[in-house]
Order: sequence, then structure tokens, then C-alpha cells
Amino acid sequence: MKQAEALLKQQRFGDALASVQAFLDTTPDHPRGLFLSAVSLRYLERYDEALATLHRLVRVAPDYGRAWQEIGHVHRARGKLDPACEAYGRATELNPGLPAAWRCLAELRHRAGDAEGARVAGANFKRLTELPPELVTVTSQLHEGQIYKAEKLCRYFLQKHPHHPEAMRLLAAIGVQLHIYDDAEFLLESVLELEPGFDLARMDYVKVLHKRQKFAEAWEAAAELRRRMPGNLAAELAYANQCSAIGRYDEAMEVLDPLVEISPQPWNVHMLRGHALKTIGEHEAAIEAYREACRGRPAFGDAWWSLANMKTFRFDDAEVERMREVLDAGGLAPIDEIHLRFALGKALEDRERWGASFEQYARGNAIKRGQIDYSADRMREDFDRQMEFFSAERAEQLLEGGHDAPDPIFVVGLPRAGSTLVEQILASHPAIDGTLELPNVLALAHRLDGRRRRGDAHRYPGVLAEMRPEERAELGRKFIEETRIHRQGAPLFIDKMPNNFRHLGLIFSILPNARVIDARRSPMGCCFSGFKQLFAEGQEFSYSLEDIGRYYRDYVDLMAHWNGVYPGRVLQVDYEAVVDDLEGQVRRMLDYLELPFNEACVEFHRTRRSVRTASSEQVRQPIYRAGVEQWKHFEPWLDPLKAALGPELAPTESTTE
Repeated sequence: MKQAEALLKQQRFGDALASVQAFLDTTPDHPRGLFLSAVSLRYLERYDEALATLHRLVRVAPDYGRAWQEIGHVHRARGKLDPACEAYGRATELNPGLPAAWRCLAELRHRAGDAEGARVAGANFKRLTELPPELVTVTSQLHEGQIYKAEKLCRYFLQKHPHHPEAMRLLAAIGVQLHIYDDAEFLLESVLELEPGFDLARMDYVKVLHKRQKFAEAWEAAAELRRRMPGNLAAELAYANQCSAIGRYDEAMEVLDPLVEISPQPWNVHMLRGHALKTIGEHEAAIEAYREACRGRPAFGDAWWSLANMKTFRFDDAEVERMREVLDAGGLAPIDEIHLRFALGKALEDRERWGASFEQYARGNAIKRGQIDYSADRMREDFDRQMEFFSAERAEQLLEGGHDAPDPIFVVGLPRAGSTLVEQILASHPAIDGTLELPNVLALAHRLDGRRRRGDAHRYPGVLAEMRPEERAELGRKFIEETRIHRQGAPLFIDKMPNNFRHLGLIFSILPNARVIDARRSPMGCCFSGFKQLFAEGQEFSYSLEDIGRYYRDYVDLMAHWNGVYPGRVLQVDYEAVVDDLEGQVRRMLDYLELPFNEACVEFHRTRRSVRTASSEQVRQPIYRAGVEQWKHFEPWLDPLKAALGPELAPTESTTE
């Protein structure tokens, strides 16, 4: 490989090709080897072979931006400017640190009459050429998955240039990749203090605030960005996105609608429009927006999945065939393939093609599982720490102090267990505001644990024993204040982050008057519904039948512990019981919350409110039984799930007719 690279630099293209081919004979799918082979073939003007090699490369490594840059070079050399322009655009999406791709893209967009596209590409090329070479390398490494190499080089550069704005921005971007959002936020705030006019950093700052779900601050930062960059497409999209995040959907649509006509990638605008329309219950308009996104970019997996994720939507035959064609063509980015396979799985399930449907769900899950670092053993250790620390005696002690607000109702459990249904029922009561899956408790647990290297002892939950009652009260007050933006004025509000069940001890230690509803669903139905759901983020346990089965078992164990140390404080509401006796369960929940019965809770599907979860369309319809035992159609393929659940949770005999 090194020899081939050296020969290429010497312009000995035939020798370079022979050298790299010797390597590929033993390692045929090595990305770097395929790339060097394609470059050599292009210089030898063997364009068909070069493209064949590159198409093989993007099947192996779809996210490799340099491969798409090389595809652009080959098409450009052959005079095929439209596919060249498309390839350069894909290259710069995947890796914005490629100056040659930006330069060629600017030239080709200018020749095509796309003045705005040419201007943007030219500005990016100019910006990269003016950066120190080390930071261009960091940019490229960051987008090629070489995170730790990028971090090392970036920190080395900052040692020599401590306040370089672009280096600080790149280090923040690395922090985002590593999910260290608090550090990223601090770095970007520092950059903007040093360089208030650094709009690219301000754009990143909006995104980091959004990831931390600091929606009010993100909206303010986006509004400032929009004031600074009037008419800028990226600034307009950022502002519209933040308007949606704080519930200003009409304003978001006012911003988005005109952008469809001027955006070089209108499918992205249609996607944002679809999300906003879906959230406010404009079902048909959302479908049309998502379909427009699919038409604009057939390989846009997220658009196909957004249609499938409406749950009540059904793909027509032409759409199913189009998804198959896109998948069969290959060359998809992993994220697009994952989304498409989940969408096709849903389409086939609706057609009662159970085996073919399961195959698509399984393939999508397998790709996703390969991208994440999840350990069922580590998760169980987290649960065990909670149970060990929160003994009955300590739980009782920590109920003293904390903030006495009775406002929050935490709806917890596993995803797809009926928590959105419970929220919609309760949010139909005039005394209760529905909000969304708030991240505040999870973020607080993370902060209390502190920054640790792997292998270091955990500080949380043990750190709670070191805190004074007034310190815990302050944490409770802060939770109430930080979540106020999501409320509409009712005395009570719901936080339906399902994963909060892991932290009930923390919740009761800072908010002793909080109410908790455990939304529970039967094991097989809950677990399989989670397996076929592609979550936007988190829920890493859900991409393997074995992992999700173990997680359910551990959830049951932890909830049993919480019920033991906080007797009577948690109300378990079974999804199947709600389906069978809606009014009885509504009365039971309202009695627990000490609220009078209200008929609107039984007529919950008539309630007009924003719903952001995967069940948003389902909870706008009356209760139906069809989904309760949907898993039984897939039972022949669910033995790994049954084994993971164990005999006390999984069915002991086949229930398939």
C-alpha cells in the first residue's frame, strides 16, 4: 500500500496499479486499496474500470467522502457534468474537508447556472484554503471517522495556538461526536465571545443547544443567526427547526414554505415540513411532504422511514417497488439503508408477508447494532448500582428535603409500551399539560456522575448521600424552571421520557412529591414492537432480540425494587388493561393523581395537541386491539427473544395458530 502511494506521487500510474492490485488480491474489499486502484485507473484513462472499482468501494464504505470525490473526477474527465456535480455534492456532504471537491462543485454549479450553489461551494473552498493545513486534516479526519486522531491533532494545534477559533470549533465538533455536549457548548460559547461574527460557530452552537434540549436558548441563538445572515438558507432552516422545537409550528411553516422553491436540496425542506405537520396532526399534508422528499431524492432513507413511522400510513405497490430498486442498486450510506430496510419491513408487514418483513427488520437492526457500543452487562451493572445504593432506609432518608413542587408526573417504562397513549389520555385533562420526552433527569444523572475514563468508579448515585437537603432542593427547583418552557399553564405536567425509570431514586430525592406512572406492556409485544422501531437516538438496547429481552428483564427487576423501597408511590398501568377497560383505567389514574374524572380523557383521540413520538398518529384514533398481539405473526423468528426473557416472562408454549 505504501509503495503504491509512493508510485502514484511519482506519476508511475501503471506500477502503482500493479502494486495495489497485489494487495487487493489478498484483501479484495480494503477501502484504501480500492481507492488507490481507482485513482490509478483514472490517471490511466481506464474510466469504466475506475467507476466499477469505485462502485465496489462505495458498497463497502458508503460514507467514504473521498470515494465520491473520485467518482466526480471520473465523470468530469469523461465530460459527464451532471453526475460529476452530484458526486461532488455527495462528497462534500460526507466530508466537508475536501477542497478539491468544493472547487469542482463551485465550477460545475456555476456552469449549470446555479449561482447560489456556486457561491456556497466557492466560499467553502476559499475557507478551507485559508485554514492552516493541520485543521484541514482535522476536518477530514473528523468526517472519516478518525475521531481520536482528529482530537489528538486538534489539541496539539491548540497547544501552539490556544485561542484559534476554528480549532476550538473543531474540538467542539469532536466533542459532539463523542457525546460530550457540555464541553462542546462551553467551547462554542468561548469561540463566540472571541469572535462574535463567526457564524459557522454560531450555527454549530444552535445544534449543540438543541442536542442538549435547551430549546429556548437554541431558538434565541437561531434567531440571532437569522438576523446576522438574512436570506441565508442554512440560517432559515436552523430557525425553522428551532421554532418547531418550542412549539411555534405556524412560524416554522411560514419560514419553510418559501424555501422549497429556492433550496438546491428541497427534499430536506420537505422533510422538516413533514415533521412539523405530523406533530400538529396534519396527517395528509405530512404524507405529501414526505412523499415529495422521496421523489426529490429516492435514496433518502429518512423520508421513507418517516412515512412508515406514521404507523397508520400504507405504502402503495409502486412505492414498495421503488424502495426495493433503491436497495438493490447498492451504494447507499448506512443510515439510508437502515431507514429503508425498516420502512420496507413495515410495508411488507402491512401486506402480511411476515417472513419477508422480519428479514428487513433484522437486516436493518443488524447494521444499526454494528454501529453502536452497547453492552447488556454494563447496563445491568448500572441497574445493580441503583438497587444497591437505594436501600429502603436510604430511600426514606432522601425523601427528606428536595423541592416540594407537586407539578411533575413522570410516565416511565420501555419505549413502545403505551407511554404516549397514557400521556395523551392524561394531557386531555384540563389540569395536566403534556410536554415531550424531556432529557433533564438523564442529563442531571450524567452530570452527577462526572467526567470519567472507562474503568473509573461511578460517582452517581452515591454522590446523593453527600448532598445537603437544600442542595437536592435546588436541583428540584432547577428541574421545574428548566422545563417550564414546555408547559402551557396547567398546574401539572407530564415528562414522558421512558428511560427515567432508571433514575426514580434521583427523582424522589429532588422532587419528593412527584408522581410516577409505570406504563407497562406484555413482554413479547413490548420487545418486538421496540425491535421493529427505528429510534431517532438512544434506546441502544433495541437493535438485537437478545439485548432487548435482557433489558426488559432488568427493567422488571429494577421496577420491583423501586416499588419495594417507595411503596405506593408508583402506579403501574398495563397497556392491555387500558385497551380492555379504558374508562376504568382512566378513573384509576386520575384517582392516583387526586384529580376529578373528566370525560375528555376517555375521548383522548379528539384532543388537539402536539405529539412528537412514533405513536403520534395512533393516539389520535380510538383505542384498538389489533396491535396487542401483533408479535404472534412473527413468532417463528422470535426464539432468541424468548430465551433472553426467560420462562417466567416469555410464553411457555407456542401461541401461533
